[in-house]
Amino acid sequence: MDKKDNQPKNNGNKPRLRFNFYWIYGIVFVALMGLYLMNDFSMSKELGWTDFQRFTADDAFSRIVVHNRKNILEATVKSDFRDRIFTPREVQQLTTEPKVYVRIPSSDKFSDFYDKMVAEKHISTQVTYKESDDILWNILASVGPFVIIILLWLFLMRRMAGGGAGGAGGVFSVGKARAQLFDKNTNVKVTFKDVAGLMEAKQEVEEIVEFLKNPEKYTELGGKIPKGALLVGPPGTGKTLLAKAVAGEAHVPFFSLSGSDFVEMFVGVGASRVRDLFRQAKEKAPCIVFIDEIDAVGRARGKNVNMTSNDERESTLNQLLTEMDGFGSNSGVIILAATNRADVLDKALLRAGRFDRQIHVELPDLNERKEIFNVHLRPIKIDSSVDTDFLARQTPGFSGADIANVCNEAALIAARGGKRFVQKDDFMNAVDRIIGGLEKRTRITTAQERRSIAYHEAGHASISWLLEYANPLVKVTIVPRGKALGAAWYLPEERQITTREQLLDEMCATLGGRAAEEIFLGAISTGASNDLERVTKQAYAMVTYFGMSDQLPNLNYYDSTGQEWGFTKPYSEETARLIDKEVQKIINEQYDRARTILRDNAAKHNQLAEKLLECEVIYSEDLEKIFGKRPWASRSEEIMEQQAADASTTAPHA
Repeated sequence: MDKKDNQPKNNGNKPRLRFNFYWIYGIVFVALMGLYLMNDFSMSKELGWTDFQRFTADDAFSRIVVHNRKNILEATVKSDFRDRIFTPREVQQLTTEPKVYVRIPSSDKFSDFYDKMVAEKHISTQVTYKESDDILWNILASVGPFVIIILLWLFLMRRMAGGGAGGAGGVFSVGKARAQLFDKNTNVKVTFKDVAGLMEAKQEVEEIVEFLKNPEKYTELGGKIPKGALLVGPPGTGKTLLAKAVAGEAHVPFFSLSGSDFVEMFVGVGASRVRDLFRQAKEKAPCIVFIDEIDAVGRARGKNVNMTSNDERESTLNQLLTEMDGFGSNSGVIILAATNRADVLDKALLRAGRFDRQIHVELPDLNERKEIFNVHLRPIKIDSSVDTDFLARQTPGFSGADIANVCNEAALIAARGGKRFVQKDDFMNAVDRIIGGLEKRTRITTAQERRSIAYHEAGHASISWLLEYANPLVKVTIVPRGKALGAAWYLPEERQITTREQLLDEMCATLGGRAAEEIFLGAISTGASNDLERVTKQAYAMVTYFGMSDQLPNLNYYDSTGQEWGFTKPYSEETARLIDKEVQKIINEQYDRARTILRDNAAKHNQLAEKLLECEVIYSEDLEKIFGKRPWASRSEEIMEQQAADASTTAPHA
């Protein structure tokens, strides 16, 4: 068949006008205006000048208004003369005070006539002269308020229909779900190739996609498709990106919405939206429903922060629980959800049958960071100096979002410098910028303050170099960054567990700045406030969480299940005092240890501080020249030392 045959024939006719609901408002408005004008003129009648003179002589008018410029007057007829001036049919239509209008020769002639009537007939008619009388202005003054009210009402209705609480359908569809539908006709470009790392998490969700594509592979063995999968992990690790990849890979309808889309100020709206969402999903089955930030609606019941139950939120959660696994059948509908606060979710939501799988999306390790860098470096023009292995080693603890930010910031820094390619220095500066903050070389500091900062940072660097388990140093600077007047960057070892000796060495290195101020300057300052905060938290964690105290061994006062004890602590007041004493003991011991190390290496510390005052920025190679090579240097430290001049920041320490 020819393509032309499929096209609709117009036969030369003009296209039909589409009906618009606002036409009705226009017709009603015109009708009201016509009725108003007809009613207004129905109360008036034109009289000739001769008849007017005759009725005026009989004192038939109570009031006359003369319009000078138009040579027209309006006369209000007395009730006794209605039958003489108006016909019986006109009298029946009169609803208010009747008027007549007369075209006069001129205002002067009317004035002469009126003076004559007063003198001869002694008439009592009141006369008023007006320079101008705009009939259009009178109409607007009378009808204008109603027009404004109608226009305001139309505006509000249009806003409610367009983007208000009711969504696209207006106030009448406030209970409709706001899910965004992706199907085979939607161009979703994100695939599993764009998700670097997350091998275990990708395997879980890929299996769900494979089940939808080839269900016989699993059903032949008696397996059933999982009803739901919950993505749990810190912010920026790629939970939403993984869901986008599922939408791009799965050739089934994909509904995407946020948990906050269910929450509304109207009672019953959340539950209605849940019902509508699952109704649409059942019609499109098999399909996938993705709920991002599900903690907005799935918070545990009876634990509202305002100490009062939120019936609307709980009713929404109850409806969600029923739809996910109730008496109704939801075969073919798979629920994907993401949250970084799984501890606050309701237990009924987490049970098997609703979310059969909890997929933990953790921070990437060294190899995964390398893959993430390779993904984000695709659109960036780099030269041969950029090494993804080196970048991955310099960014421990970075999430996928952090790495994307590093790549973008490096490109901006290179563009700011007028470069044609992004180089390794740009990436190093980008990491420094993101972690440490922006350099503030214009900040005013006195010579005494600079000396105090230099000795403080040299204390951190010296002790971290001399202790076995302290994090190896990368760079030290006394140039202000962000809120810090000085900073030291380290390359922490990626480990899954930490021993007591490692924690104590880290605490000792953290207290090295305060100890250096006391020993070499003879006065302490407020610059160590951040150090003291970190050390205090770490010491309390050792005593109350890790059971690393001599007086309170093997005790843990933290509930990882998410249950709360209310307003009471899980220990007595006597135990609380003992915890405080143990914390103070641990901190004092490490502070004395730091002072001892600095006294034993005073000359080298002072040499390092003077070097820092001179150069403002020093690297690990400078410490190696002063203190010698660390006897317990690891492979990562050796690689770091080879590229120390370009080393980046990972964990700023002020």
